[in-house]
Amino acid sequence: MKTRLFAFTLLLLGSSTILVEAISRGTEKIITDDGYTVEKHQVVTSDGYVLSLFRIPGYRTTPVFLQHGLLCSSADWVILGPGRSLAYLLADAGYDVWLGNARGNTNSRQHVTMDPKKAKFWDFSWHEIGLLDLPAMIDYVLEKTGQQSLHYAGHSQGTTSFFVMASLRPEYNGKIRSMHALAPVAFMGHLRSPFIRAFAPFANQIEWTMGMLGVTEFLPSNKMMALGGQKACEDSSVLQEACVNALFLVSGYDSAQTNRTMLPAILENTPAGASVKQFIHFAQGINSGRFRQYDLGIVRNLMEYGSVSPPSYPLNRISAPVFLHYGDNDWLASVTDVGLLHQQLGDSAQLLRVPDNRWNHLDFTYGNDAKHLLYDRIIELMGQHE
Repeated sequence: MKTRLFAFTLLLLGSSTILVEAISRGTEKIITDDGYTVEKHQVVTSDGYVLSLFRIPGYRTTPVFLQHGLLCSSADWVILGPGRSLAYLLADAGYDVWLGNARGNTNSRQHVTMDPKKAKFWDFSWHEIGLLDLPAMIDYVLEKTGQQSLHYAGHSQGTTSFFVMASLRPEYNGKIRSMHALAPVAFMGHLRSPFIRAFAPFANQIEWTMGMLGVTEFLPSNKMMALGGQKACEDSSVLQEACVNALFLVSGYDSAQTNRTMLPAILENTPAGASVKQFIHFAQGINSGRFRQYDLGIVRNLMEYGSVSPPSYPLNRISAPVFLHYGDNDWLASVTDVGLLHQQLGDSAQLLRVPDNRWNHLDFTYGNDAKHLLYDRIIELMGQHE
């Protein structure tokens, strides 16, 4: 049974990846279709990755920067539509909204010299996203807006990469008016997802095997799988509940917050691409129970870090106002792990529970009631940190 569920989940993830490339409207067109003004910007990181940002201009001067999670893109912040998506609610409140895209996703598959079809392009984890991508995008936004600081909101990996940046490059704390961590992921020792738990112990073997096979991008796919995934998840399909349950197997069960009719629209843009190393890095955290840099193996750790084990991220260096928004039923960002993160961050952080005991990992971006259970509170908190 577990093998069949694993295979079906891979089918769904793989099928939707090609769907992004083939027929997705993409962030820019979604925003335009929804009646909002949108600008596309590009920024080059210090190591040559070309990242796309989408801007929804507002009448306020204060910028808000939104960063997506693993396998996702900027489309997550607009997929629920006007009056419901966080990006639109912020724009309606007058904020200057900027949507980031990490290296390797469908909006940021460019480099000044490297080809994304080559393995070298994918030699990164979320460490580089935090260390290099976020600073490049934040600096660009501040330069374009003429502001000294901005509000930040991230989901899942969008929080992980922030904690990397703010701990290793602490000068960026002064550029953050408030940071809203939706389903914060740093410590993962108490992760509850059986799907991810089954994968994590074999991280080293998977990394070696993928490397030997030359597979560095996660889940390559084909058009046949794309069409199959789309048809499997639409309202008329008898397999729609299987699609939903495959997602629940990863994120936690919450049927009430899941709009099944939206599944094909979500799968147009998600998964949006990631490197194998991003998954391996998360798996290492599950196995160790620590939040630390990429484990290169004993010999390379000694060469790179000067120690047998990789160093932990110095979370005590984070001084920006951090709000940890968590869900009781989040199988990826467990309450226990979020509590440990809160302890490590100290006085700079506040714990904020979403008032729904079934709230899971995906509800933070796709939940039917995200506006009144979460987003309204975020906008209110931003207003208190102007």
